[in-house]
Amino acid sequence: MLTDNTLVVLAIAGALILLAIVQLALAARHDRAVTAAGPIEELAVYEKRLEEKQRLMDDLEAELEKRREAMAVVADLQVEVDGLRRQKEELLSEWESLRERREEVAAVRQETEAAVIERQQLEAEIAPLRAEFLEVKERLERAEELVGRIEALKSEHDRISESLEGLRDKQRDLEEAEVRVDRLEARAKDLETETARLEGRKTSQETELAELNTRIASERETLAHAQTEQGRVAAEIAAHSQEVRRIAGEIEALKETRSTLDARLAYLKAEIARKEGRSVDGETGEIDPLRELKETPPVILGMRDWEPAPRENEAEAIKRVERRLRAKGLDYPARTLRAFHTAMKVNETTQMAVLAGISGTGKSQLPRQYAAGMGIGFLQVPVQPRWDSPQDLMGFYNYIEGKFRPTDMARALWAMDELNNDNAEQDRMMMVLLDEMNLARVEYYFSDFLSRLESRPRPSDVADKNERKDAEIELEIPNMEHAPRIFPGYNLLFAGTMNEDESTQSLSDKVVDRANILRFAAPKKIKDGRADGETEPTKALSQEAWSKWVRSSSLVEGDARVTGRVEEMLDLMRDFKRPFGHRLGRAIMAYAANYPDIEGGRGVEDALADQVEMRLLPKLRGVEVDMAGPQFSKLKSFVERDLGDDVLAQAIDESIVQAEATGQFVWNGVTR
Repeated sequence: MLTDNTLVVLAIAGALILLAIVQLALAARHDRAVTAAGPIEELAVYEKRLEEKQRLMDDLEAELEKRREAMAVVADLQVEVDGLRRQKEELLSEWESLRERREEVAAVRQETEAAVIERQQLEAEIAPLRAEFLEVKERLERAEELVGRIEALKSEHDRISESLEGLRDKQRDLEEAEVRVDRLEARAKDLETETARLEGRKTSQETELAELNTRIASERETLAHAQTEQGRVAAEIAAHSQEVRRIAGEIEALKETRSTLDARLAYLKAEIARKEGRSVDGETGEIDPLRELKETPPVILGMRDWEPAPRENEAEAIKRVERRLRAKGLDYPARTLRAFHTAMKVNETTQMAVLAGISGTGKSQLPRQYAAGMGIGFLQVPVQPRWDSPQDLMGFYNYIEGKFRPTDMARALWAMDELNNDNAEQDRMMMVLLDEMNLARVEYYFSDFLSRLESRPRPSDVADKNERKDAEIELEIPNMEHAPRIFPGYNLLFAGTMNEDESTQSLSDKVVDRANILRFAAPKKIKDGRADGETEPTKALSQEAWSKWVRSSSLVEGDARVTGRVEEMLDLMRDFKRPFGHRLGRAIMAYAANYPDIEGGRGVEDALADQVEMRLLPKLRGVEVDMAGPQFSKLKSFVERDLGDDVLAQAIDESIVQAEATGQFVWNGVTR
């Protein structure tokens, strides 16, 4: 009986014989085809048939190669089978000699058969995996090729983008030039019309001139009569002069009498106050010159009635302010509220915020309602046109009455001074608003106070008297061993409003450099002012909670987005011949670090765009638009491309267009 191996060998031999017969048959068929075609067979047909035969030959050779591999496998299996046969014989011998190991031999046989089956299964599984591996390898090679092409296309795209940007700048310049040409043509037509009108007026005025000459002749006669009458009146005036001088002497005497009586009245008032016990020292009986300064102002009394605000994060506090604004029928863009809030937070590097614009745009209501919504005390100080010294802001010493006459602002600052006043309000915040601050010259009455704010030490050093001495305001009170001093601490926030009309003054560079200026543009449409919701009660915000919201500018010093763009701002302003220094650069970075991270905002980009609006554009007032055209184009490109603020870029362009009438740039603000 033939074994399985013998059958495999016979099958392979039969296959080889069959292959040889097929090759002979193909050769004979090929010869017959060549003979039948003859020499007239076309070369193309011959080559096609030859290729088909070659493919068939390749397939047969591949099949033969597979058979050879199968023979090699069979040989390996034969060796293995021979080994197993010898093992079988040995096992049979052992079977005969050692019957007790029969079961063990049977188990070994089963394991061997299972191993062979497993090997065959693994070989069957490996075949598709190998094909998949080759396919994946081919895909990876194609992917690497595509990556190389993509990199090349990116480089080409960057080059084209740069070229396109240059073309866009040229297009903007051309569009601006076209607009200017249109304006000039319209202006030329207007001038022609005006010239014709003036020529008509000239003709009519020549006629009027002739009439006036006639009238002048008659008026000269009248003048001669009037001069005669004037001589008579002058004689009467000389007669009354002595009477006027006598009356003036009596007036001076009455003034001296009034001064004496005022001094006597002051003395009597002091005596009355002494007898009523209003004194500093009961033994001396002297009147306390700071009595009125120590009186609690209404703003402080109101703050004492507030309940403490609950612990909440910065975003929740801002939402509370938004709800209050809606309840009051006020509609401010969220971006404007965030900008004002951030301007209040950075009072260490930027001493105040100024809200500018035309009257009636809500400049005063924003700080008032913001303070009430946050839980911050609010004191409005109306600026008067006659203010010309720091005394108008803080008060003065009345020498006749012998006491200091403070303003509401001085009393409020004294009540909030925890370092110099033992009875000061503890852990509270207050905002001071200088309303219509440019009715008077700001540098006259506010310059010294602004310098004090700028001289304040860091919050961690305010307890050191030597560190804060330059920031303290010393009240001018004579005959006091230690003149009282007031420290405007970081529990005070300062804001101001300024209208823009013929009755106001422009801000000096000192104020512009030390303030965030929010300019309210004219509204595009009138809001209905309808209230939405109920007004929530004001709850006092603690200074401790406020301080936790304030962040150091060091948080963004390592952020390339901030430092790189601040350097770009510096370059832009240098091109405008309006450079800024380290103080303003640090203030911009502090603003970026303190900008609230609220849903709907863009973080750093919004913060830096705000600083372009509030710190850089006000400094460009008076720049010649025609001479600085390229610089303005770079500024607009920076705002639009790098900061992504299209609305601000459009507002800059509108201000440039409006400035062409005078030739000088004036920032008109942006409507969000």
